[in-house]
Amino acid sequence: MFKSFFDGIIKNNPVLVLAIGLCPTLAVSTSAFNGLGMGIAVIFVLTMSNFIISLFRKIIPSNMRIPIFILVISTFVTIIDYTMHAYVPELYKNLGVFVPLIVVNCIILGRAEAFAYRNSVLSSVLDGLGSGIGFTLVIFIMGAIREILGSGTFFAIPDGFSGFKIFGAGFTKLPVIFMILPPGGFLVIAFLMATLRHIQAKEA
Repeated sequence: MFKSFFDGIIKNNPVLVLAIGLCPTLAVSTSAFNGLGMGIAVIFVLTMSNFIISLFRKIIPSNMRIPIFILVISTFVTIIDYTMHAYVPELYKNLGVFVPLIVVNCIILGRAEAFAYRNSVLSSVLDGLGSGIGFTLVIFIMGAIREILGSGTFFAIPDGFSGFKIFGAGFTKLPVIFMILPPGGFLVIAFLMATLRHIQAKEA
């Protein structure tokens, strides 16, 4: 039962192994704060969607399942969208359109179709949690790496906490702005993918 949970974190990590959900991963992972915020939103939507879809899987018509999946997912996306807008406006502004676009995120729809529609409620919830945590770990690590190398800080919050200064006051000219631009995202995700595959190959 717990295999689906742990598989989603490492073995079948949605970003590094299955290579899905890459658009929000690359777009919002410019800082650790953004990465964590998007990750928490995806965990909530993915887990709750899996729960509802699995709960009603036996009465969902096969030929109507995709529209119903999108309806269920959009409901939870609306909840997290309004909550984020009300309580974390800085994060909401940073993530922008990528919060509403969770509705069509390949990770959410993929797990609904491949797992929740075919398995028990508990297994589906564990699958959602595992895949969500796997996504969050990757986007948070990417955000941290890009923020540290691109800005010299860690976990800076817009209009709030200025972040931890990693390299001290003398590090004013060293940050590589390239890292917080799109090419930096591709470079970091390629490095993480290669590292994970190297580790898996050694263990095989």
